[in-house]
Parts: sequence; C-alpha cells; structure tokens
Amino acid sequence: MTVTTHWFLPTHGDGRSIVDRPHVTASGADTPRQPDIDYLAQVAQAAEHLGFTGMLTPTGSWCQDAWITTAALLARTRRIKFLVAFRPGSLTPTLAAQLAATYQRVSGGRLLLNIVTGGESTEQQRYGDWLDHDQRYERTDEFLAVLRGIFDGEPVDFDGEHYQVRGATAFEAPDPQPPLYFGGSSDAALPVAARRADVHLTWGEPPDAVARKVKLLRELAAEAGRTLRFGIRAHVITRDTSADAWATAQRFVDQMDPADVAASQAKLSATESTGQRNMVALHGGVLRSNARELEIHPGLWAGVGLLRGGAGTAFVGSHREVADLIEEYHSVGIEEFVLSGYPHLEEAYWFGEGVHPELARRGLR
Repeated sequence: MTVTTHWFLPTHGDGRSIVDRPHVTASGADTPRQPDIDYLAQVAQAAEHLGFTGMLTPTGSWCQDAWITTAALLARTRRIKFLVAFRPGSLTPTLAAQLAATYQRVSGGRLLLNIVTGGESTEQQRYGDWLDHDQRYERTDEFLAVLRGIFDGEPVDFDGEHYQVRGATAFEAPDPQPPLYFGGSSDAALPVAARRADVHLTWGEPPDAVARKVKLLRELAAEAGRTLRFGIRAHVITRDTSADAWATAQRFVDQMDPADVAASQAKLSATESTGQRNMVALHGGVLRSNARELEIHPGLWAGVGLLRGGAGTAFVGSHREVADLIEEYHSVGIEEFVLSGYPHLEEAYWFGEGVHPELARRGLR
C-alpha cells in the first residue's frame, strides 16, 4: 500500500512566514503574495510538476471561492486534481451534484470533493446558517445521502429534517464519481464519516492519537457495511538537513508577537470544533522561545497552531526524517497526506524534490 500526496492552494494569499495569516483576519490585504490567478497557477503547476496528486482548495469567508478558482486553473494545468472544499449549508445537494458533473466533464475527471461541515457558528452565520454544531452534522449526513444517490444516476426522493427532494437528478452522473473527503473529530462527526465518506481527514495529531481514531472509524464503518481510507492534513518544513529545517521553524517562532499569539489563542480556545480543541491542547497556547520545545512527537511541531486555526502542526526535519514520520503515520493506516508550507511555491519544491524520492526508495510511491 503506497501513499498519496496532495498540496495546498493558498487562495487566501501566501508568504514566507506563518505570521502572514490572512485567514484569521478580515482581509488578506497585507499578505506579501496576493492570490492572483498567475501566482496560484505557479503553485499549481509546481505541484503538478513535482508529482502531487491533488491540491486542497479551502472554503470560507477568508479565501476565494474554490469552485471558480480551480475551474480557472484547469486550463493552466494538465493532470493535477483539485480537492474542492465546500460547505453543505451553502448550496443544495442537487446543485452540488450538477456542479460536480459539469466539473468532471470540463476537467476530464479531475475533481475531488472535500465536505466541510463547519465548526464555528460565527463563521456559519456569515452565510446565514444558524444551525448549531450537531445540527450541522445532521444536515451533512442528509446532504451526502442525497448527493450519493444523484451520483448513482437515478432520481432521488428524500424526506429528512433538512432536505426534502423529489426526483432529484443532475443532467448526467459525474464520471468518474469524485471521491468524498470528510473531516471531523466530534461524536456528531464520526458516524457521518463512517456512513458517507470515502476518505476521512484528520489534522496532524501524534501518531498514537491518529491510530485510535482510525481504529474507531474502521469499526464504525464496518458496522455500516463500508470501508474508509484515511488521510492527514498538516504543514511541512523539510530541508536537506535537520538543522536547516529547525532553523526555519525557529525563525517562525522568532517572528511571533506574544500579543498576537494571545489573541489567536483566546479565539481558538473558545472553539466549538473538537478537532480545533485537540490542536490547541498540543501546545497549550504557550509561546516558547525555543522552537524545539514545541516538538510534541519526533518531527511533529505544534508551533503553527499558536497563530493559525485549522491544521496546527508541521512535519519538520530532513527529507529522511519527514519520510520517517510519514512512514510512521502510514503504519497506523494513513494513506493520503494533504500538505502545505510557507511559502507554498518554494516548500512544494523542497518536499517534491526531497521527500518524494525518499518515499519512492522505500516503496511508498
């Protein structure tokens, strides 16, 4: 069993530091690299050239729309797939099926779908969504039931709490059917993943915690008569030597303002998201002067989460050491790695030219 690697499309902007973080501010106006289509094309073309399978494209009020941006990049790339993130509450399952079918026809089958239920009510309410955390997962469950039915090519009748449809179809079934990637760590999320997802994504917790989650989800999926694949979402800092990689992590720490860290942690600690709470627990909200003090497992660094919401850990080390950590995650069931780095263009080359060959030598690619 080999691993699949994906890169990240920074539709919120990019920079040389995690201090450049427009995804937690109202605007990306101060981002060193604006997310214009030419820069995003550079990142996508680099990822394609370096052998990544797909590119996660985020969703939220802090970034550009994933559907439109990636559709524009189809003409600038040839092979790479786009893992388009979207929120079920923002469109109907019938419209999502139509979008998917059109995308597959236009792209020649380059669509992957990332279902983002939404972990924060404040963010959801910007879109007019007033359901609470658990209700949002109930809606996602219904959404995916209808979506999969339409994907199968037959008219769907469905009566649920959140959706009632009659004869729901797309103009054609998407060919191929895009796999459904799904994240969530709460008690409300895991059964939905087991019933509906193809790939469950988790943020970069230590391997033993990930192993426990994989075991639980396998059991839940088996009860539903299904199997799941598993992926992890994390950042990466990989260099020719371990010292160089950790020097970059140290530079990131040196650039952090304690007041900014405190403000970010006050916001993140009040989260409704179980996964986000898990990220906060890894570093405890404390800025350390030495980057290595935030190493929570060999090669796994929690420093990113001091400022950034979402994925808060990074794989840090030499190319061999990063490959070691990937192999460790692979041993507990992780097959797909959705990675990013700062800046995304340069870090894609560090990983693609350094870690990909190392994984190939180990028979993992």
